[in-house]
Amino acid sequence: MADPLIEIRGLTKRYGPVLANDGIDLDLYGGEVHALLGENGAGKSTLSKLLYGFTRPDAGWIHCDGRPVAPRTPAEARALGIGMVFQNFMLIPALSVLENIALFLPDLPAVVRPRDLERRIREVGARFGLQVDPAAPVRQLSVGDRQKVEILKLLLARARVLIFDEPTKVLAPHEVTGLFEVFRALRAEGYAILFITHKLPEVMACADRITVLRQGRVAGGFDSGQADPAALVAMMFGEPLAERPAPEAGARIPGKPILELRGAAAPAAGSETALRDLDLAVAEGEIVGVAGVSGSGQKELGDLILGLRPLGAGSKRFQGEDASRWSIARMRAAGTAFVPEDPLAMAAVPGLSVRENLALGTGRRYHKGPGMDWPALESAMAGSFAAMDFPVPRLDPPIAALSGGNLQRVVLARELAHAPRLIIALYPTRGLDVRSARAVRDLLGRARAAGSGVLLISEDLDELAELSDRLLVLYAGRIAGEFARGAWQAEQVGHLMTGSEAARHA
Repeated sequence: MADPLIEIRGLTKRYGPVLANDGIDLDLYGGEVHALLGENGAGKSTLSKLLYGFTRPDAGWIHCDGRPVAPRTPAEARALGIGMVFQNFMLIPALSVLENIALFLPDLPAVVRPRDLERRIREVGARFGLQVDPAAPVRQLSVGDRQKVEILKLLLARARVLIFDEPTKVLAPHEVTGLFEVFRALRAEGYAILFITHKLPEVMACADRITVLRQGRVAGGFDSGQADPAALVAMMFGEPLAERPAPEAGARIPGKPILELRGAAAPAAGSETALRDLDLAVAEGEIVGVAGVSGSGQKELGDLILGLRPLGAGSKRFQGEDASRWSIARMRAAGTAFVPEDPLAMAAVPGLSVRENLALGTGRRYHKGPGMDWPALESAMAGSFAAMDFPVPRLDPPIAALSGGNLQRVVLARELAHAPRLIIALYPTRGLDVRSARAVRDLLGRARAAGSGVLLISEDLDELAELSDRLLVLYAGRIAGEFARGAWQAEQVGHLMTGSEAARHA
């Protein structure tokens, strides 16, 4: 085997009392896809930030092409041939593909010749299956094509080591297949790919080698032919997952409607998506799934139901009452729980402690005279964490210090602590490891069995297939399709999600 493009030895990073990376050893070779797995807080994001120059290690070293390097910024990392595709794309929607790429490249002359750059974009795109129109405004591109632009930026900037952080979370099934074809083309030409994900089937489908992190350390690794999902899970958590009951078979009989939207519409605000002609109902004891690629109106739908966004037309009813003009406080008091797509921005106050954030949105439930009954709050929340099989985090640090997955756990524990009548959950398992995600799914199933209604918005079609009694497909702010449980195929739904020609002829 050739020498590795990247060697990492003893890499260590501490944030206060938290040892995020503890003596990490890792090699990245050209011509391979190297998957990095681990539970929430295992140190995956910290390792990628160290490699890409976002932060510096406290100990250890990195060699690139056999020589020591210490990137202090992403620009220095890119100069070494290291590039990163983030979960949230770093593109300017108002500019064209060509203009976005031009702004990223380090070697452009003072006077740019667009034709020359367009030729380079087309050549590299055709070579690696990344075809996209250089003149197209980014705002008009699908999510899959925007990801192609991100990869093209790195390739034209001469990156040879590519870090992909949860790259499939925003893609429809056929777009995931396309991304893995891109991986194969890059691998064939000697690129090194570090693939960070929580999705074990994807690891099994595309990885040549797999490294598992646990509690900041390397727990072990496998070549692709040696690995199986059960062994990977046992290595991630130090023990195998317990057996779970088989999912219910057959259709469920829902109860009375809890939420009803009839002809609901809301105009676009700024860059957000307008909602049009929405007919939607969620009943007692029912989980209604909503599939859609990012930007199809999922956030706006959640805001409309909760009362953050006013109705422009149509009606909203909650447990038989006209709730079209209800405030957020009234919707919450009536028994609505809300898990937003961006918990730190919409469900937490970064400067407050974890304990204080757990008190948000609970109304006067824990008020005691002029103050708060903190012991009662902590006891109730400990019970909620236990119900989801989540460890109770330290309550004193600011919530912004938590990893994304642990922040999601806190929001879920708070929102589901008091048997809500309606649960609006946008991507509730996003960023969670396999064990935590399974615990959330089990909890949503128990909430349904107890008579709650659940509106589950997710990018994970396997999750939607497991949980949903009905599935709605959202595209461009409208419902593009509706299916009964078990009556749909992933590819069919994927094409509806993207508004593709295949969907129109299905």
